Amino acid sequence: MEISLNGIVAIVGNYGSGKTEVAINLAVNRKRAGLDVRIADLDLVNPYFRTREARHTLEALGINVVLPPEEYLQADLPILSPTIAGMIRQPDGLTLLDVGGDDAGATVLAALGDAFAGLDVNLLQVVNPLRPQTATVEGCLKIKAEIETAAKLTISGLIGNANLIDDTEPQVIYDGYEFLKKLSTASGLPLEFITVAQELLEQIAVERFGCPILPIARQLVPPWKVAGKFENMAG
Repeated sequence: MEISLNGIVAIVGNYGSGKTEVAINLAVNRKRAGLDVRIADLDLVNPYFRTREARHTLEALGINVVLPPEEYLQADLPILSPTIAGMIRQPDGLTLLDVGGDDAGATVLAALGDAFAGLDVNLLQVVNPLRPQTATVEGCLKIKAEIETAAKLTISGLIGNANLIDDTEPQVIYDGYEFLKKLSTASGLPLEFITVAQELLEQIAVERFGCPILPIARQLVPPWKVAGKFENMAG
């Protein structure tokens, strides 16, 4: 199964959900599937592990990365480029919005309300059930409600991102998928796809999943580690 997202897609989630890594890898996946892809870094609350850290890699792949002005790239300030509103009003291919964590980060979407007027926005919540805040269905629904209130938008789908970073094993992926199915039922939201680290793909029984899989090549790594290389991302 192939991921079939296009138009305006905003990626939200709680701190530690891995939403930025998902957004980066989704951008590459859709670009390699033949779409024109633009990604905007809207994380205005967290100074670490933002889309801008991978901008050179993304741009080398032909992905348009929209960032705050150059002089403010490393600033932890609420700076929103006016280019963002323009790219939203004229969506083409896939326009990805990487939004800051929790309801605090989602307030930036409310500030873009005028730009969203009359447009369909696919707001996707990234869930890692191995994080304390999202270890229960109730916790996930609470975060969902808080993000929706802050964003003044309704979440339309889920992304399963079950992982323990380097300690992830196949059973973590299987258990995470089962959890997301329960969350999907409880919320009434579709499970758009789950993620699996590239190095685990050969160990995973893909027939166990009823949704697409997004391979993850980790880009947001500590200084002593090397970012993963993007392999076959279009399936």
